[in-house]
Amino acid sequence: MTDMVQATAPTAARVSDTYRWAQLAVGVAAMVMIANYQYGWTFFVPDIQKKFGWDRASIQWAFTLFVLFETWLVPVEGWFVDKYGPRLVVLIGGVLCAVGWAINAQATTLNGYYLGMIVAGIGAGGVYGTCVGNALKWFPDKRGLAAGITAAGFGAGSALTVAPIQAMIKDSGFQTTFLYFGLGQGIIICVLAFFLLAPKPGQVPNVVPNANLQQTRRNYQPTEVLRQPIFWLMYFMFVIVGAGGLMVTANLKPIAVDWKVDAIPVTLIGMTMTAVTFAATIDRVLNGLTRPFFGWISDMIGRENTMFIAFGMEGVGIWMLYLWGHDPIWFVILSGLVFFAWGEIYSLFPSTCTDTFGAKFATTNAGLLYTAKGTAALLVPLANYVQQTSGHWDSVFILAAGANILASLLAIAVLKPWRKVVVAKSTV
Repeated sequence: MTDMVQATAPTAARVSDTYRWAQLAVGVAAMVMIANYQYGWTFFVPDIQKKFGWDRASIQWAFTLFVLFETWLVPVEGWFVDKYGPRLVVLIGGVLCAVGWAINAQATTLNGYYLGMIVAGIGAGGVYGTCVGNALKWFPDKRGLAAGITAAGFGAGSALTVAPIQAMIKDSGFQTTFLYFGLGQGIIICVLAFFLLAPKPGQVPNVVPNANLQQTRRNYQPTEVLRQPIFWLMYFMFVIVGAGGLMVTANLKPIAVDWKVDAIPVTLIGMTMTAVTFAATIDRVLNGLTRPFFGWISDMIGRENTMFIAFGMEGVGIWMLYLWGHDPIWFVILSGLVFFAWGEIYSLFPSTCTDTFGAKFATTNAGLLYTAKGTAALLVPLANYVQQTSGHWDSVFILAAGANILASLLAIAVLKPWRKVVVAKSTV
């Protein structure tokens, strides 16, 4: 009887595209507000090291813990979103983000920074997972583009604050900067939470068939997804591509310092900045642009074909940065290429996951795959230990470049034909 009621239950009327884009815009704004918790960290590291005298690898464990808690709890947060809607999770996330950096502002021990970044990580993960999952649900017809635009808020969101954060650290100290930016961003997230809604059945358009996009006709439960070997192939690919980009994200300034290019003025496209500020600004912009760009491309030519191109570019970019990055101009240009070819994993993998396992549990299932970013983050301190032991970055760059080339080949040679079989077997 219950099934009969569910089957005949009326669906909601289609909403306008303007309404859908407004929901997407709220998600993007929230993503912009959490961006600095990850991408701004690199600017605090030298000052923390100078004040307390801890070694860099120990400090960077705070970054790793942030990414672990940002990612590994997303499936749990996703379950709450799929069950109760997006508003509550984003509201709590905003509070935790503010509290996390407030703890950093007061910390005088490594454990204090670890705690602050764990709290901020839980908050940022709740916001991130909710907003991406919501985009996947509102736009079944433009899944790659919608996930890409939302993820772009996170990738490019900190671009406008690169210079203000560095200026405030210089003028007021890093502890005051932690406090003001933490509270400001957290409060805005809390306000945005009240505008977020999940789509009801019937409010979004049906998917238009596309020969290049293999999309399932059934909704897999999260427990089913974990039993699918193809999920673990995607997970492995996410880890090996994610690790290289996270290593550069966490160590951009330390690498520039070690290569003695950080403070050298660079003039490009009519602007002059120090190499590290220029690189960080361009990296944020390109890291954002790549997500909707490659997401849009993947909507047309297919996810795996796009992965093959992007991951191949990333492998070549990391290798070229290793070869030529000691020149300040090439450091800026090539670090930009590395971020442009890396950031798209945050639109390609969620959309591929939802194409494969369905939209009903999209937030939770994409969250399960997103935990691969946390696993990848475990390799960041390893990179620092390798660098400290050897005294140079050579091995780190060579491994990262090779991992991306491997992922590029796996996408086209293994994932593509395998996913075709899995989707073909799925039934209503």
